[in-house]
Amino acid sequence: MLAPEDLPDLPDAIIALHLGSFPLALEPCGSAFEALCRREYQARVIHFDPNIRVNLIKDRVSHRQRVERIVAMADIVKMSDEDLAWMAPGSSPEAFAADWLKRGARLVVVTRGKDGALAFTSRFKYEAPGARVKVADTIGAGDTFTAGLLAALHGSDRLSKPAIAALDQESVLAALKFAVKAAAVTVSRPGADPPWAYELEG
Repeated sequence: MLAPEDLPDLPDAIIALHLGSFPLALEPCGSAFEALCRREYQARVIHFDPNIRVNLIKDRVSHRQRVERIVAMADIVKMSDEDLAWMAPGSSPEAFAADWLKRGARLVVVTRGKDGALAFTSRFKYEAPGARVKVADTIGAGDTFTAGLLAALHGSDRLSKPAIAALDQESVLAALKFAVKAAAVTVSRPGADPPWAYELEG
């Protein structure tokens, strides 16, 4: 029930914002998060995961328009292959990523479950393989991937707007591998139980 007028001022120490999923499909919080993004995107890194929840979306056209408006303000966009199928049935990840890069995103990542992830910038494409693991529960896999991606970029001093705009293949590869590894730990055990840092060392 967060409304635009409820949005707090953010301290300078906050360098990045992550938003997405079902709050964007509900009001008043959908408008609130879009307003927050519009207010902050020029000063802070925006990571956006549409994380489509079909059962909550009452108007497909208006929701897609909101997603596209936020993509234009986002630095990093992460979506699953299932999100892609809803947003653009029949479209390839390459074509869809190219469109979102033109809209404003600097890095577009498409996750593909056991098949790993694809990453796209305006200069290159990279594919990270999935991790072989016995799956116990897929709840939280996407969120863990997102956390791993952001943690890896932050840990290598690349979670800033200039650094993301200038990402090289080596940096993207390292972040993708870390995110895939983190998500693999989560799906290997019941519940949304993401890994501790020590479980990802080495």
